[in-house]
Amino acid sequence: MSPADNPSPGEQGAGVKTYYDEQETRSRDEREESMNRDIAEMVRLGYERSSTVKKTMDGLGMKPSDIQGTRDLVNLPVISREQLVELQAITPPFGGLDDPGAEIERIFISPGPVYEPHLGSHDPLWARGYQAAGFTKGDVVINTFSYHMVAAGLTFHGGLTRVGATVVPSGASSTQQQVQLIRDLGVTGYTGTPSFLMALIEKASEMGHDFAKDFTLRRASFVAEPLQPSLRKRFEEEFGIDTYQMYGATEVGDIAYECGEKSGWHLCEEVFVEIVDPVTGTPVQPGELGEVVVTRLNSIFFLFRFGTGDLSRIIEEPCPCGRTALRLDGIAGRVGDAVKVRGLFVAPSQVGNLAAQFPGIALQLLIERQAHRDILTARIDLRDTMIDRGEFLPRFERIFQEVCTVKVDKVVFTEPGSIPDDAKVLQDTREWK
Repeated sequence: MSPADNPSPGEQGAGVKTYYDEQETRSRDEREESMNRDIAEMVRLGYERSSTVKKTMDGLGMKPSDIQGTRDLVNLPVISREQLVELQAITPPFGGLDDPGAEIERIFISPGPVYEPHLGSHDPLWARGYQAAGFTKGDVVINTFSYHMVAAGLTFHGGLTRVGATVVPSGASSTQQQVQLIRDLGVTGYTGTPSFLMALIEKASEMGHDFAKDFTLRRASFVAEPLQPSLRKRFEEEFGIDTYQMYGATEVGDIAYECGEKSGWHLCEEVFVEIVDPVTGTPVQPGELGEVVVTRLNSIFFLFRFGTGDLSRIIEEPCPCGRTALRLDGIAGRVGDAVKVRGLFVAPSQVGNLAAQFPGIALQLLIERQAHRDILTARIDLRDTMIDRGEFLPRFERIFQEVCTVKVDKVVFTEPGSIPDDAKVLQDTREWK
């Protein structure tokens, strides 16, 4: 019996499982104890079987017994994608991070190149995300990701079959062909990027179809590209497509996924995720923005603390869906885009999310250095002349700190039209001399 067939603790509708397995609803204490054991065992095996892990730990004067759990991982370095490429060039094909004696079913290739061993059929890659999105037996799902060399097509395919769905492996075929497949096969679900689904909808319209009326596609799970709120609204309101997001990286597989609450992304049970300062590699405080660093539990590829280069923060509050894993608060941007203000990172996407909560304004943040202190100023162009500044200001300051974590020092109302639509939202004028 596969994990997807196991009785689950939650039900929605007529026998459709809410949860992939009981791990998703275990207590956080249980999860922490299990994760500590698994990390310690993975380090022990990695030191024993991986030449690079042994060399790294020996160089740091560490023994496997020095890492008893997740809190000790900080003593190992974060490995960026660039460093992984270098390691694999020096010690092909897997950078010495693999178990040379392991039986590997497939090897995937991504630009770099980076060679990634498939972690085996026991790993429920992407299945948790598809389960949370409501895909199940009886669904016919078109998988628009490539099946050639890269991990995407085959691993998403495997996740869908684990939850009982029938998969149409359309891959990179033309939009016209895919529209015909969706129509002829009665496709009910989609997995791919948001932009490609919109391209299919537009092609269907060119072919004389009304997508909402003529097609049965009512569910979509997106990955590999951000889902903009405006596009989600169109999918759901104009075309009746229930949309979900998943998040992962080719080097470590699936990391997090969205549930029906659509308020953050639950961390997968197979990964340990840290949010760290991109410069020092040390964990930031809960709720603060930092780089997403991932260790995937397995006994084949000992890639500890992989730095994704993505910025996010952790949501600790319980989710009404019943899953107990911590959540990621989406992706705020890339490490190189963020600016550190008084020890906290602020990303352009956070500024965009903040501005979206105040229709009728243009927003720009200015970071200056005065008397050895960072000064954060919000420049606001009130394009809507009906906005009352007295009511606006306290609400803006409160929501600013909720969204950006750091507190704004000054709010300056600029001349109308002084902040163009294409203006840089973060202006850092500090000079470090």
